[in-house]
Amino acid sequence: MEEYKFQIVESVIIIIVFIVTKLITKGIIRKAGIRFKYQTGRVKITNKIVGVLLVIILTVFLLAIWGVGQSELLLFLSTILTILGVAFFAQWSIISNITSTLIIFFNHPVKIGDYLTIMEKDFEIEGKLSDIGIFFIIIKTKDDKRITIPSNVFMQKMIRKEETD
Repeated sequence: MEEYKFQIVESVIIIIVFIVTKLITKGIIRKAGIRFKYQTGRVKITNKIVGVLLVIILTVFLLAIWGVGQSELLLFLSTILTILGVAFFAQWSIISNITSTLIIFFNHPVKIGDYLTIMEKDFEIEGKLSDIGIFFIIIKTKDDKRITIPSNVFMQKMIRKEETD
């Protein structure tokens, strides 16, 4: 039990550093969003991405503290990446959705909070773009219903952006 006390203390310190770092980065991202007048949706997504990266770093440090060897860690990571690679290529639409989400987020004229109309042949979907997820676009209609559209399908539709004052 004596040999684990040092690892437990290190783990607690790393977790505290992780929490403090997450709070500091969240504040920095929020202040940058206000300073540069970014949409709140972009600030949220940036916080999510930074949070995931911090969790990955925390996991690597914890694995190192608890004695997982580099070769074991490398084997584990390569196995996970291989599985993910096979899964992504087996389901090509997943990569298409992720790529489409990035294009929509950074280059599409429609942004989170905009009112839009998706023009279909038989019907139109009207509502507010409430979220851009990794795989789906979520539109909240005027009668408070949520419609999810795969990102790659959204990219293929004709969209009319409603101008608001």
